[in-house]
Amino acid sequence: MLIAFYAPMKSPEHPNPSGDRRIAQLLMRALDQGGHQVHLASQHRSYDGIGNAATQAAIRQEGDRQALSLLDAYSDDKIAKPHIWFTYHLYHKAPDWIGPRISAALEIPYLIAEASYAAKQSGGPWDLGLQASKRAIEMASAVISFNAVDDGCISPLLKDGAKIASIPPFIDTEPYAAAARERMLYRGLTAGQYTIDPGVPWLVCVAMMRPGDKLRSYVQLGSALSRLKDRPWRLLVIGDGSAREQALTALATVSDRVHWIGAQDVETLPGIYAACDLYVWPAVNEAFGMAIVEAQASGLPVIAGNSGGVSGVVNAPDCGVLVEPGNPEALAAAVAKLLDEPENRQAMASRAQQHTWEHHGLNAGASSLNQVLKEVTSCQS
Repeated sequence: MLIAFYAPMKSPEHPNPSGDRRIAQLLMRALDQGGHQVHLASQHRSYDGIGNAATQAAIRQEGDRQALSLLDAYSDDKIAKPHIWFTYHLYHKAPDWIGPRISAALEIPYLIAEASYAAKQSGGPWDLGLQASKRAIEMASAVISFNAVDDGCISPLLKDGAKIASIPPFIDTEPYAAAARERMLYRGLTAGQYTIDPGVPWLVCVAMMRPGDKLRSYVQLGSALSRLKDRPWRLLVIGDGSAREQALTALATVSDRVHWIGAQDVETLPGIYAACDLYVWPAVNEAFGMAIVEAQASGLPVIAGNSGGVSGVVNAPDCGVLVEPGNPEALAAAVAKLLDEPENRQAMASRAQQHTWEHHGLNAGASSLNQVLKEVTSCQS
């Protein structure tokens, strides 16, 4: 099947790394692995983070222009006509101005992965994008959900016969599995590079440093870890961003235990994960946490706040520990327990790794997507 793929929030070929770009890339890989031809239909970014009417109008105009250009190319056979249009991540700040128009003109199914509709934004600075997202959801043949939090807002908008298809988040687990097999090697390399005592447990978190929920998570992490100074541990912080100074402040009370690793690319991350012992993150309003999936694939148990879709990727209590959101005391108690029980921690690590390989790997993702595509196209025929 030929699939036209589009990510209005951030193209899979965007130069700046992010979770959005990563998931878009993984979706394309999974579709390819499922035996489909995937065409990146556009790199047009429709995101407006400020709420500027003139900016949004210009974004819409460019989207309309690209839609017409694509239709001309399909009509002239310059590009093969797709059998389905697949849009990843649309909401009021990043609507899809291209896919619905193409799908309607070519009379092909329109599929969305990760859609959001916030009715409270109606009449606000992003109303143009909100209404466009609403129309897109209303014409979708199916909406793929990685996180059930938004499902209640999406369901009432779906047309007859369309459904929400819940799919577990997935990654390519092989690089993490390979690194986990060389754990002691990566432990030694990381200890030497960043001057970390290899004889004590290493905690790790991977997160952007930006205002809002991410910074609140750093604040809660600092509060939790400040309660554990009586135990030996080190924290590796991987990430960077505009709120770096605030993140430093959030962890100031344990600054002598923290190693700031900075942003890392996808090639170096598996080795750092594998070198560590425990992934810890408060997960304030986390969608599901791709880093949590990566950590488990590397053989780390996870302790996280039970918010958003985190429970869908942490198979607690077998593979990790979920605590009450916004409760640093509970987070500290969970970390203390696993620090004090190395055998339990290791058993949990093995189960987390196996569970992730089986349920959150690329093969599982490809199979789940193929099932949705099969249902969508069978209903269309």
